[in-house]
Amino acid sequence: MNKNTSIVIGIIVVAVVVLIGWGMVNNNPSLPVTDNPVVVTDQTSDQTLPITSQSGVPVAVTSQKVIPTGTTVVLTGSAVPNGALTSYWFEYGPSPSLGRKTNSQIIGSGFVSIPTPIYLVGLAKNTTYYFQLKAQNRFGTVAGQSYAFQTTAGLSPIVGGVPKVVTSSASNVSTVNARLNGKVTPNQAPTQYWFEYGQTTDLGRTTAFVSVGDGSAVVLASASLTGLNPATTYYFRLNAQNQFGTVNGDLTNFKTISQPILKAPSVSTRNVSALSTSTATVHGLVNPNGATTKYWFEYSDNSLSDTASLKTTSQISAGSGSNTTSVQVDLRSLVSKNTYYYRLVAQNSTGLVRGETASFKTK
Repeated sequence: MNKNTSIVIGIIVVAVVVLIGWGMVNNNPSLPVTDNPVVVTDQTSDQTLPITSQSGVPVAVTSQKVIPTGTTVVLTGSAVPNGALTSYWFEYGPSPSLGRKTNSQIIGSGFVSIPTPIYLVGLAKNTTYYFQLKAQNRFGTVAGQSYAFQTTAGLSPIVGGVPKVVTSSASNVSTVNARLNGKVTPNQAPTQYWFEYGQTTDLGRTTAFVSVGDGSAVVLASASLTGLNPATTYYFRLNAQNQFGTVNGDLTNFKTISQPILKAPSVSTRNVSALSTSTATVHGLVNPNGATTKYWFEYSDNSLSDTASLKTTSQISAGSGSNTTSVQVDLRSLVSKNTYYYRLVAQNSTGLVRGETASFKTK
């Protein structure tokens, strides 16, 4: 065999291998049918690609898991918005060229993987259909892998429909916390809900997904937020989805409470009462001024500037409010017919304050 003959045989062998591989792909509808998908699905686990926190084009993963009947099918997959408002849809058709498109559905702008269910109707019985998930945001459009399914001969369409959602007002709003509220109606299909929220109408953050069953009654939805910024407006909405699709509630907002300006407590030494030969009750006024505060009395039978003879009562909590409250402490073991000097003292994280000095004489 000469050199030219060997080259020709090698070319023929390569061509045969390529043609056999192409035939295997096109004759097995459970295999991918796109040449260069943007995102590849693990055919056993349907896991998405790793998620990052850098804004960019979304991630789209088509799932092979389908629920076909005679004229309908439930398709699903997952998408990661990657920091920009993202919508998804499916393209499908009776040939690999697809040709039909579902309505787009919005999944927000977070960085978590979100399921992308859709329900197709009006299909032909006993027919092979090809389908592909697509997702789009301001950075671009991506396509998941293409797969195929076959409708059945006589299974009835699935009972149920897309959920209903209502975004309600936020509650328990403080400087750094808030509770998001809403209502979900599952509409006879297993349904889950979540909230999107953020400091702009693009939102960007999501709460955990919560399952609410498959009933027909309205279910209250809520999520607690922590670590918010004081005096900041946050926008949010409630979302829900089941196998029939994804639904977005109305966008609303709330504003966290401003951080109080803390300052030293205010104190005022007041009168004395219940005088006896060895006891007396001293009074005063304390305002914590918004910071956790403790108060006590200093007293002496000499001079309050004489630290050697200065005595103090036990420290008592005045709370952290902003209202002035009356306080009093009983002094005991005093000396009869003796003059005593006293004053109210209070302290919080911003400082210590002493009230004016007053005096009394025991009986």
